[in-house]
Amino acid sequence: MKTKLLLICIVMLGWSCSNSVNYSETFKANTSGNYLYNLDDMITVYYEDNTLFLNWRGGKIKPVALEENVFFVAEMYKKFKFVQHPETKERYMSVLPEADSAKLTYDYIKVPKGYKTPSTYLEDGEYDKALEGYLKIKQQDSTSVFIEEWDFNSLGYKHLRKKEYDKAIGILEMNSKLHPNSANVYDSLAEAYLQRGDSLQAYYNYKKTLSINKENRNAQTYVSENASKFENLE
Repeated sequence: MKTKLLLICIVMLGWSCSNSVNYSETFKANTSGNYLYNLDDMITVYYEDNTLFLNWRGGKIKPVALEENVFFVAEMYKKFKFVQHPETKERYMSVLPEADSAKLTYDYIKVPKGYKTPSTYLEDGEYDKALEGYLKIKQQDSTSVFIEEWDFNSLGYKHLRKKEYDKAIGILEMNSKLHPNSANVYDSLAEAYLQRGDSLQAYYNYKKTLSINKENRNAQTYVSENASKFENLE
């Protein structure tokens, strides 16, 4: 109940303050741009005339402006402040704690124009750069939801069903490097190569599958039927 009352008070205060906040062109230029929410997610800050907006996870958000440098985002239930690090001069969105709004933290760094997250590289078909980003995520958190094997596998098969073989193989190759100890990633990659007509790469990947899981019947069949054709090429 107290939380709801606090939210209502902040929003009502914000409505009254928003009308009186004037953003200078310099302030708008300094604060507009993308801020890294996490390693694969960004918050975009922009202005329409004199109104502050955020774009986050596909949604257009109008924060409650409390003063020029402070605003409240109901969707996140957080109060933010634009800050600049005194040493690095990097700009950040700082989350202001409820208990101590004077405390400054450097939470979401502003990234250069043109910065891409791993998922953006993936969407653009830049699989090597996507892999580089996802490997960094894996180093920090090997269980991160951003590198789920089955998500990439499903995305690869989505392109495979559309006969978009290069896209499917690019994604499944990336998945095999993120999850090199999974028999399934090589099985899926072998199937993608086979559908594209590359029987040699299919053979190599089915063999990798068997090196991890000797019970994979699909791989057993393909390797045994094609061993005489490809074994001298290894």
